[in-house]
Amino acid sequence: MKKCVVIYNPVSGKEDFKNKLDYVEKRFTEAGYDVEFICTKRPKHAIMIAKELGQKEFDLLVIAGGDGTFHEVINGLQFKTIPRIGYIPSGTTCDFAHTLKISRDVRKAIDNILTGVPAKMDIINSNKGKFVYVSAIGTYVDISYVTDSRLKKLLGPLAYFITGVKEFFTIPMMKARIEHDSGVLKGYYSLMMVVNSKKVAGFNIIEKPRLDDGKVDVVLYRYIPFFNNILYFISFIITPKVIPGVHKFRTNKLKITTDHNHKWNTDGEEANSGNLNIEVMKQAIEIIVPPEIKKKYFKEN
Repeated sequence: MKKCVVIYNPVSGKEDFKNKLDYVEKRFTEAGYDVEFICTKRPKHAIMIAKELGQKEFDLLVIAGGDGTFHEVINGLQFKTIPRIGYIPSGTTCDFAHTLKISRDVRKAIDNILTGVPAKMDIINSNKGKFVYVSAIGTYVDISYVTDSRLKKLLGPLAYFITGVKEFFTIPMMKARIEHDSGVLKGYYSLMMVVNSKKVAGFNIIEKPRLDDGKVDVVLYRYIPFFNNILYFISFIITPKVIPGVHKFRTNKLKITTDHNHKWNTDGEEANSGNLNIEVMKQAIEIIVPPEIKKKYFKEN
């Protein structure tokens, strides 16, 4: 019998996944899997769980939680051969799942795991750890972890909006030097994002992401006094291809040097402030996605 390990976060989102364990076990057992559930008990626990799994043999690793849980598992993986990964999103926003069109409905998410197709996906290695879909610094990027957890449970994504209103008048001006594959940029920025996704914070940031070509999208917002929020509105809501003050490019390696005290947001989790050095790990994980998503965002496998 095939072996399936399910790492789940019982406090993600509305905290109801733990009530569905019998159903999850039934579905995977019927599909021919011997199922083992492992529950995270504290922040960063999924990292240790994933490291310990390196000593075991199994066929399928299922991650049930939000973007932060997925982020932790990826940071703990130490396999010579990365196992096939299935995702059951149960967090508040689940940007990564939205990009991959993986439903937050447990039944549909398991349908995808059992009938979808494997796709080899890039992840990013940085001096602040590995990340899957975004690392950002500047305006609004701390919303995901400064928003009260009780408010998130009660209001869902609306809780983030309420927190964002509070930050409307506190736009940072960050001096930075950005070195990438094709050159160097210097200037003052209000928001800098390294993106391996279509969506960030529920907004469409990259129109047509490439998730398996060994490169990431970098989006830089120049600091423009009195016009920063207008720039964000045009970029996030209207989403034109070209916006004055917004610079986009793709790169395999990146070094952002800044002495600003704002902290980085990495896959929705708080990271240290300071410089960011990254290198894309091409096709480093294998995740099960809907066939149409593999055709759309995975061009090399």
